[in-house]
Amino acid sequence: MTTRIHLISGPRNISTALMYSFRSRADASVFDEPLYGHYLRVTGIDHPGREEILTTVETDGERAIRNIILGPYPTPVVFLKSMGHHTTGLGLDLGFLDRVTNVFLIREPEDMLTSLIKNLPDATTDMTGLPQQVELLERILVAGGEPIVVDSAAILRHPRQMLMRLCERVGIPWDEAMLSWPPGPKPEDGIWAPHWYGRLHTTTGFEPYHPKEETVPDRLGGVLAECRRHYGQLSAHAIPEDE
Repeated sequence: MTTRIHLISGPRNISTALMYSFRSRADASVFDEPLYGHYLRVTGIDHPGREEILTTVETDGERAIRNIILGPYPTPVVFLKSMGHHTTGLGLDLGFLDRVTNVFLIREPEDMLTSLIKNLPDATTDMTGLPQQVELLERILVAGGEPIVVDSAAILRHPRQMLMRLCERVGIPWDEAMLSWPPGPKPEDGIWAPHWYGRLHTTTGFEPYHPKEETVPDRLGGVLAECRRHYGQLSAHAIPEDE
């Protein structure tokens, strides 16, 4: 039986580092943002490397769901890194979410936004993935499920402890290899990696947590307020650090 872990993240949430962590497992395959091409095609939004992405990756979301998210893999564990804003609100049949183990990865809004605007200076709340994460979280709650939510800061503060708890929640054994990875690009990196992953490629594991010294510009005060509200809804379900 294949355990498909579908990570529902937002940008700048250490989602790629978490993908590298799962990639280090001997029993796991990983895939980087299978619905990104669909998101760019449907929204028309301008992202770094847009044209190259659209000519390289699958841009039909239903095919991506069928062939990538639910497709065959040679390992018993599959880690699918996705973004909330790539998943909902784009005309996709969300029935596939009932066939995977969904994990929400969140990050404190000030830290996330100050990082995001370096690539997307005019970021909107929708671009953070937070409203979409809340929508998908509520979908699980309405169905009587118990959402799995993990905060990136908790992972950085206590990587072994939090990853062990995450593995327990998704039903796979703990693997000490998840705490490190080789430096440099990875074969599974999306073609957008040069625009987003540069600093990560210098790492060999989760770096210690340090609060951001930058502040969110006043012009994004409304975005920050909305993000804080959505983050609060998600963090209420987060795996605690002090169990």
